[in-house]
Amino acid sequence: MVHVVSSSAFAKKAEAAGCDAVVAEGFEAGGHNGREETTTMVLVPAVKNAVAIPVIAAGGIATGRQMLASMVLGGEAVQIGSRFVCSHEASSHIYFKNEVVAAGEGATMLSMKPAMPVRLLKNKLYETLKAAEERGATKEELLAILGKGRAKKGMFEGQLDEGELEIGQASSLINSIEPAGEIVNEIWRDFNLALEHPLI
Repeated sequence: MVHVVSSSAFAKKAEAAGCDAVVAEGFEAGGHNGREETTTMVLVPAVKNAVAIPVIAAGGIATGRQMLASMVLGGEAVQIGSRFVCSHEASSHIYFKNEVVAAGEGATMLSMKPAMPVRLLKNKLYETLKAAEERGATKEELLAILGKGRAKKGMFEGQLDEGELEIGQASSLINSIEPAGEIVNEIWRDFNLALEHPLI
């Protein structure tokens, strides 16, 4: 059993509960996120120091160079999500895939922290949630604005204004929609190049 954690405290609890490994997912990750806002670069070594079970690094990882860095920090493997959203095989809508490819630095933001923190691409829904948070909306008000089925509308039905567009900060590094196998090959080539020539 593997559990996703956002802090070394949660990692210790997962280990005590009998988990075989933990995914240390940093603040850069898409979708639901930790309240601590700890980045992958800080979280992975902290969790590695806290538990004896294997640590899988996640959050903001889209390239082989980032995979190598995660392993240097103490990760024994990586979990990559955002990069595979833009694979041909992914069930995400083509409109959403195109939005991810077009995203630059700063295109995502952590939202709904009082209710359930989630990293989203900025769109009309995000702006509505942001305005509500800035005026001090309660958890219940934020959840009412979000409603039900927003993730399906945005990511799988392509409703880019009204839907929830969950994606990580690594979206700024994604420039193409490719077969999943080619994405794996690219990551592996980049990993080996970084391993052989770390300063290039």
